[in-house]
Amino acid sequence: MKRVYGLVATAALAVTAAIAFAADAPAPKDAKAPDLYSGKFFKSEESVTTGSAAGISYKAIAGTLVVHGKDWNDVAQNGGSKNPDAKADESSAEASMFFVYYAKTGAPAANRPVTFIYNGGPGSSTVWLHMGAFGPKRVVTAEDSHTPAAPYQLIDNASTLLDASDLVFIDAPGAGFSRIAGKDKEKAFWGVDPDGAAFATFIQEFLSKYNRWNSPKYLFGESYGTPRSAVVINELENNRSVDFNGVILLSTILNFNLSVDGPETNPGVDLPYEIALPTYAATAWYHHKLPGQQPKDLVPFVQQAEHFAMTDYALALQRGASLSSQQRMAIANKLHAFTGLPVSYILKANLRINGGEFDKTLQDNMDLTTGRLDTRFSGPTLDPLSKESDYDPQSSAISSAYVSAFNYYVRNQLNYGQGKTFYPFADVFKWWEFKHEQPGAGFAFPGATNVMPDLANAMKQNPNLKVMVNGGYYDLATPYYEGWYEMHHLPIPQSLQANISYHYYPSGHMVYAHEESLKELHDAVAGFIRSTSNVK
Repeated sequence: MKRVYGLVATAALAVTAAIAFAADAPAPKDAKAPDLYSGKFFKSEESVTTGSAAGISYKAIAGTLVVHGKDWNDVAQNGGSKNPDAKADESSAEASMFFVYYAKTGAPAANRPVTFIYNGGPGSSTVWLHMGAFGPKRVVTAEDSHTPAAPYQLIDNASTLLDASDLVFIDAPGAGFSRIAGKDKEKAFWGVDPDGAAFATFIQEFLSKYNRWNSPKYLFGESYGTPRSAVVINELENNRSVDFNGVILLSTILNFNLSVDGPETNPGVDLPYEIALPTYAATAWYHHKLPGQQPKDLVPFVQQAEHFAMTDYALALQRGASLSSQQRMAIANKLHAFTGLPVSYILKANLRINGGEFDKTLQDNMDLTTGRLDTRFSGPTLDPLSKESDYDPQSSAISSAYVSAFNYYVRNQLNYGQGKTFYPFADVFKWWEFKHEQPGAGFAFPGATNVMPDLANAMKQNPNLKVMVNGGYYDLATPYYEGWYEMHHLPIPQSLQANISYHYYPSGHMVYAHEESLKELHDAVAGFIRSTSNVK
């Protein structure tokens, strides 16, 4: 399979519904609230179970909510078939969005935080964060090698985030158990702006149905889930008047012009090469590919790479063809010292090596391809003559464990999914609309997606909003330094920079795939929620 240049890893106002039950107080059995969360093609569902993990008892609700596209008119639904708008809305696209909601038993909903969690893709389900990071159960996988086939080990998750917050894991439209239907359904949900509108609508409906409007609220997005979070937080706060306490980003990419996947298609923009260099250095350090004596500690070494990337390397790339031969050789030798790549290769690449080329070349002498999502992983090279890596060894190493464990868990413990197929990924790329309407623009810009203005607008209009940035040193899908660079270039007043905190881990894109990093991630995120929840 060719290297995918995406990330692995939604909007009319929602109808105000009668409350089915509070998180800590179920509705009486004879109470029959009208179901305003169903549509033409789908009906909202629920399966309620209980469980415990890490000494925490919880209620789990696995189910769906129905959301509609941006131009949907809820008057038609509420007015019945005689309403003149009903006919036009009969075939309007809608999505049935699957979620799993964990609420700590006995915790009052009014001051109990709730965190909305999703992976990215675009088009990914949220199986990864659910089964690897913060759900009450966790699948055990190998640290940096291929996890053996089933049976897989499913254990209580000592790092579940339930100690700090109730959790809502959400599958994107078309992924997991979520489904889309109706006229122009792909156009209605598969794109930067329609995806963001769908998630914003889902969150509004959830807050109504489960009585969480007055709870401290957080977004947690990974990979493409980070640009989604920027769109969603701006939509919720500024178009729907729903302030949040915090936004938690894991493996960040807000400006797609900075991606190290295919930067050669955008000549004249050299930042991707500079931003990826610290990850190249970390990876070469991990695999002992550096020339000379191996630096003792990782962090000081990558900090040296950061400095070189933003100074001498950046200046050299800016010079372009005017760079002298002597200067080119000096920069090539320095790149060799940080990456372990041959000087001759670096010169042939014109000092510019993209992510796929690095993955293929670093361990070429051993016929090994280096991982993309997590460069600690390696696997046999599929085509020794290829220019770039043809697959991601880390994805191949752990995906079966996550997908198999979740299919077992959701059907046997959450009592959901019988007769239904779980899709880890939806095939969105031939439909996905990357154009995005930035705040105040009035139209969708046709260039590369950049949602930095969305997050900046949300922070300026809600100056109490806190942002937490998390990344792995071995992530080459969304290099950790890219997130740092984007945050330091947000168009916000200098005073609001104090609202942003940073945490980095000796792991990859899926930080939680490294057990010690998972523990650190849990402690950092739990601390962030406790310090920003406004609960006394």
